[in-house]
Amino acid sequence: MAQPDNESSGLELEKYRPYLILLARTSLGQELQGKFDASDLVQHTLLEAHRKRAQFRGQGEAEMAAWLRQMLVFALADARRDLKRAKRDIARERYLEMTLEGSSCRLDALAAQQSSPSQKASRHEDMLRLADALLQLPEDQRSAVAMKHLQGLSVAEIAGLMQRSETAIGGLLRRGMTRLRDLLKEKENESHEK
Repeated sequence: MAQPDNESSGLELEKYRPYLILLARTSLGQELQGKFDASDLVQHTLLEAHRKRAQFRGQGEAEMAAWLRQMLVFALADARRDLKRAKRDIARERYLEMTLEGSSCRLDALAAQQSSPSQKASRHEDMLRLADALLQLPEDQRSAVAMKHLQGLSVAEIAGLMQRSETAIGGLLRRGMTRLRDLLKEKENESHEK
């Protein structure tokens, strides 16, 4: 009987993968870009969550997402520590936690903007669908949309980081948001057909 519970637990956690990848990508920062892959960090986080599943005391998907975010904070802190071979930096871990929480809140707000009134009741599911849709955008559009809406950067800041003009960034944001809306409509239509 324990095996089906393990399998269903793994499948339950798996639906958070796009959400966690998006948070990891927005939180890696310059020092870890290219040194660590967000997918690897998320895989480590999900394996650890599966291993520690019995320790989860929350109820509902929002608390599960918060628990997984916290585990991702630890994975990112471990990656930084491994890179620098430094002692534990509590201030850095708190900063990572605040950064991830901020990105998660912005993702939730973006999900709310893209949701119809009937969907707002299931905002958490919308957030997971949004994270999945964001990962389907072309890299440049995804980066621009994530920096603007998840990290709260201005168009000028994004232009500097991406080494493009503000007009080019505006175009990426416009195309990215249009494509994002289309992807979300497709996902909504697919769910209604089931």
